[in-house]
Amino acid sequence: MAREDSVKCLRCLLFALNLLFWIMAICVLGVAAWLRDYLNNVLTLTADTRLEEAAILTYSPVVHPVIIAVCCFLIIVAMVGYCGTLKCNLFLLSWYFGCLLVILCVELASGVWTYEEPPILRSDMISLKSRMPNYGLPRYQWLTQAWNFFQTEFKCCGVIYFTDWLEMTEMEWPPDSCCAKQYPGCARQAHYWDLSDLHQEGCGPKIYSFIRGTKQLQVLRFLGVSIGVSQILAMTLTLTLLWALYYDRRAPDPPEQSLPAIDPAPHSPCQVEDLAKPCPARPVEAWTPALPNGHTQFEMEQIS
Repeated sequence: MAREDSVKCLRCLLFALNLLFWIMAICVLGVAAWLRDYLNNVLTLTADTRLEEAAILTYSPVVHPVIIAVCCFLIIVAMVGYCGTLKCNLFLLSWYFGCLLVILCVELASGVWTYEEPPILRSDMISLKSRMPNYGLPRYQWLTQAWNFFQTEFKCCGVIYFTDWLEMTEMEWPPDSCCAKQYPGCARQAHYWDLSDLHQEGCGPKIYSFIRGTKQLQVLRFLGVSIGVSQILAMTLTLTLLWALYYDRRAPDPPEQSLPAIDPAPHSPCQVEDLAKPCPARPVEAWTPALPNGHTQFEMEQIS
């Protein structure tokens, strides 16, 4: 009875952990997809610079296709673990344990890679100015879209200040994506009437902060650690459940064959139930063996 209660408890814990795996894997996929859009724009702006290498070093482990595939695979593994726990199937539970071990090794390698510090300095931000002269050219629409996206999302303008656009290009005013409230011609109006309508902070420090790590990256790291700890707990519970199920299904030992009880032959005329009573004395003739050639009678005469 105690073993059955323990098995039920283990199954309930594994059900909860598999549900937790589904939730955390879906959260990792969502945050990684959100970061991927920002990372693509940052890589476009920082192409052929040290900033590009630093961004790849920081974010590739969390948005790499291998990590995305691992999260998708974890969802499938959690479903298999749920089915194996529900049916108490030894094969499915063994496969579930092995897959969790492989996923844990991949996550550990990714975690070590993610925590490496990117080798960049704030002075490297100046190299972004080399990407500004091509803004607005027909053959560089992808670069124009990247600048507009980054300045809009991060609320910045230029590299150090909005005047970088006037220095590095032939533009008379910054792009409209520098406006706090965007509408066609807002930058021209702000340039001539009210500069406070433009974002006053440059995009260089924003990119530097992004490469060093964002809150979303910290969330991914926390989810990765949580998934790893949950996997270790799930593997421990799975091994315990496998042990319990194996010994429950093992064939019982054959019962020992007892020899039939043989009543000992009585050594006297007394019965077993009369053992408490004193046995009557037997006559001397009964104890005297019959000897041949009349020796019995001779011995009796000598005794008398």
